Amino acid sequence: MATRILIAEDDKAVREFIGRALRLAGHEVASVNDGLAALEALRAKPYDLLISDIMMPGLDGISLALKVSKEWPDMGIMLMTGFSHERQRAHNLDALSHEVISKPFSLKEITEAVQKALTVRGRSHTG
Repeated sequence: MATRILIAEDDKAVREFIGRALRLAGHEVASVNDGLAALEALRAKPYDLLISDIMMPGLDGISLALKVSKEWPDMGIMLMTGFSHERQRAHNLDALSHEVISKPFSLKEITEAVQKALTVRGRSHTG
């Protein structure tokens, strides 16, 4: 069964790049352009992993990660940022997110980070 991944990213080019990379890696991918739309999508159907940009209009990635970790504690969360100070804010959420990846990233880097997040999630929620 394919892993279901939701991408929340306000930059269309980045959203499409990640979606294409993850579909090529065999994942089922949906994408939205902000945190509020991500919450709607998560309430509509289950996902294994959320990949969210930190800086988004409406509900930012950190607020989204906090909500997701409460409502869906078994879901993996991966955050992305192009800003070093936002990366530092995200490190305070180590218990919530499995990975913070810095932009720009390569196709290989994003697929490896996703695989790592899914592996950690699989190990930590078995038993």
